[in-house]
This record gives sequence, C-alpha cells and structure tokens, in this order.
Amino acid sequence: MHRRTFLRSSGIALGLPLLESMLPTSLRAATSEKEPDIRRLLSICSPLGIHTPLLFPEKSGRDYEVTPYLEPLQAHREKFTVISGLMHPDVDGGHSAEKSYLTGAAHPGQPSFKNTISLDQYAAERIGHLTRVPSLSLSANNTGLSYTRSGVRIPPETRPSRLFARLFLDGNAEEKAARLRQIEDGQSIMDLVREQTADVSRKLGREDHQTLDQYLTSVRELEKRLVIQEKWSQLPKPSVDRKPPSDVEDRADFVSNMELMYDLIFLAFRTDSTRLITFCGAGGNYVPTLEGVDEDWHNLSHHGRNEKKIEKLALIELEEMRLFAKFMTRLDEVKEGNHTLLDQTAIFSGSNLGNASSHNNSNLPVIAAGGHFKHGQHLAFDQEGKKVPPLANLFVSHLQHLGLETNKFATGTAALNGLSQIS
Repeated sequence: MHRRTFLRSSGIALGLPLLESMLPTSLRAATSEKEPDIRRLLSICSPLGIHTPLLFPEKSGRDYEVTPYLEPLQAHREKFTVISGLMHPDVDGGHSAEKSYLTGAAHPGQPSFKNTISLDQYAAERIGHLTRVPSLSLSANNTGLSYTRSGVRIPPETRPSRLFARLFLDGNAEEKAARLRQIEDGQSIMDLVREQTADVSRKLGREDHQTLDQYLTSVRELEKRLVIQEKWSQLPKPSVDRKPPSDVEDRADFVSNMELMYDLIFLAFRTDSTRLITFCGAGGNYVPTLEGVDEDWHNLSHHGRNEKKIEKLALIELEEMRLFAKFMTRLDEVKEGNHTLLDQTAIFSGSNLGNASSHNNSNLPVIAAGGHFKHGQHLAFDQEGKKVPPLANLFVSHLQHLGLETNKFATGTAALNGLSQIS
C-alpha cells in the first residue's frame, strides 16, 4: 500500500487488520509457505508403577549415566528428559491416586473425594474443536485417565478394532444416517432438559442453584460438542494404509495389545484425527506372556525388595520401555515442515505410584518426551533440602506447548523450572 494512499484513507485503514495484499510480494510468499505447526499432547500411565532404582540416574544434568530402563530410549536421548522428585501435593491413597494422575485433585482415596478436570480435557475445551475427535481416552486395562470439568470419568476405549472404526471407517449410507439421527436426538434431549430445568430453578435455594448451574454447564458443553460432531459427520474420514486390526483377547499378551494401541495413537496423530490422547497402559493380576516371567504382574509389583521378584518385574517393565522407544522412533521418522511428529507431540509418561511395592505416591517416575523443549537431561528435584515444585507445573509446560496462554493448572502455578521451551 502506497504511503500517500494510506494517509488519505487513514480513518479506514487504521480500523482494518493487516491484510496480505498490504505486504510486499516477498513477504506474501514467505507467509503462504509457512510450515504447519500442529501441536499435540499424549499422557501415558503405567498403573502398576515403575521400579525407580532401575529408572533414575544417580547423577543429574545432561551427562547422566544410562540406567537399565533408559537404555532402550538412548537413540532419542536428546528428545526426552527423565525427571525425579516430583509428585502431586496431597494426592495419596496408593492405587486410588490413579484418579488424580492428570487432575492433581487431593486425597482420591477418601469417601468424600470429588475429582476435577484432567489435563487433556482442559486442553480439549480450548482446541478440541479443531479435529474430528476432540480427545481420546484409551486403556489397555479398562482404567481411564480422563475426567470432565464436573469430575466425571470418561469411559476409555479398550478395543483397537472399535478405535480403528471410529477413526477411519466411514460406514455405509445407512450407518451414517443412523449416526446423524443419534446426534440430532441428543440435541433434542438437550433442548428438553434446558426447558425443564428452567421451570425447576425458580423454586430452588442457593446451594441447589449452584448444583443446578454445574449441571447446566455440563449440558451446554455437551450441546456444543454435538453441534461440532454434526459438522464432522458430513466429512469423509481419513484413509490409512492399514487393515482393521483384530483385538487381542488374551490379557497376558500385553505386548501385542499395547503395540496395537501405540500403532493407532500414531495413526490418529499422523492423520490429525485428534491432538489430545490419554493412554493407561497394561497391568493386572495375570502372568504376562514373557520368557522368564512366571508370577502375576501385580504380585511382582509388591516385591518387598525381593531380588528374584525384582528381576522378573524388570523383564516386564523393560518391555514397556522398549515399546515406548519404538513408538518414539515412529513419531520421529515423520516430518512436518522442519520438525518431526515427535517434536510436535509433548509426551508425559509415568505412573501414579512412586514405590508400587509400598503404595507410595511420592517421587513419581516421570519421562517428558518430545514437544518443543530442550531435552537430554536428568532433571532432579531434591525432596529433602529444597521446595519441590508440583507435578502439575509440568502440565503447565505442556499446555503452553499447545499454545495455550496459562500459568496455572490444578496445583501448578508456573511452567516447570529446568524444562526450557525452544522455538
């Protein structure tokens, strides 16, 4: 735009945004060729813990020694950080802490416990509309990690076959029509609920009004999701070069099941079907199909420092690390502009148990991988001598990675000190 033209029409020009036609030709070309910047978040939990003496290095910093559990990840040493010393303040109760893994809500083992919103759902409220599936809650053991703003658990998907169909199979015309009717029926029900609650609210006291307001907030959130679903239902799903998977019915074959889940997580991110996934890994009262393991997994996690039990437990947990490393490799092999899919995906992998043998919920095993962070270190927080930041500070870092402008989430009040973001 010529300077004189700008001055003659400044009353109008100042009210306009900077338009592409105002830019020099060279800058216009650079803008149109800007690389995609699609940020993602994956949260993984090992429900029976990780034996931390085999995970945490003794030395902190970038020149830490390689521990047995970090050995499978060394090909990606510069793209992950192992973090020791973190926990959720006031989150106790052994296995019950799984409910607070991504929420940080206090005292999950108490009868009066009420959960809060999980990390992924907080992000989904802000960016979930950008993809066909706002978020995915997945599980290899029937336990989900995702909770709504009202503290209600989102049922996880446990069958790879159903997950594949949801992401990549359009179905025939009759199935599409049936799905659209379900969406429309849901919207009709929401209209009816809203009308009926309006009549009821006039007769309620203050506390009941607060309860009803929380309920109506959930109704409005569901209405918004239904509208978005209706729009996406009119568009074809992405196609992938993969046959629909068959589910692994044998729980003991946890390796095959987790491989399938990681495969579908990769495809979901690769096709931009969703940008937010939680995944609760395998673990239970069964003997895993692994050479050298002849005791059930849960019993081995309560090893009581028995060396023979720890040796068998290590075989299982090393396999978990191997699967995670393989998944990271797949992400790192896919280019997105000047970055890889791993660079664009912030990963939080760990457990709600610091010492599974004693059901302790402090000094949690944490690996932060991928994303736009400066990795390649053991970030150690001294629990005895200094004030330790809450685990939720890492969550703040991951929300900022997604482009969300916030310094708070749950007990987190700032990004995690020592984990620097890079452009």
